Amino acid sequence: MNISEVAAKFEMTPATIRYYEKQGLIPPITRNASGVRDFQEEDLNWVEFIKCMRDSGLSIDSLAQYSKLYQQGDSTLIERKKILIDEYQKLLEKQRLINGTVARLETKLDNYDHMIQECQQQIFSTTYN
Repeated sequence: MNISEVAAKFEMTPATIRYYEKQGLIPPITRNASGVRDFQEEDLNWVEFIKCMRDSGLSIDSLAQYSKLYQQGDSTLIERKKILIDEYQKLLEKQRLINGTVARLETKLDNYDHMIQECQQQIFSTTYN
């Protein structure tokens, strides 16, 4: 699969995929005899994983470190797990903050519904009294 096909599949741009590869977020992509990127199943798995992690706000630095360790093999399992645990904790905190903001907005929206209803009732009673 070429880079344009991969970009379309994951709703990314080819430039983003090239950037991720250059930054070390994804291992070097297999190339064909002409030197063109030829994405294999493992490459696609990496692109999907990194896209998911970046969409959730994980840092380029931590993902690059994770990828580098992955390429070093199983001797880095504990270090890789630590990176994922750290990022997981950060995501949980973001989720807590977002949930708090959502709850606050729900309250404000309910208040607006209430105020709008009161205004409409006043207009109705003024018009028909």
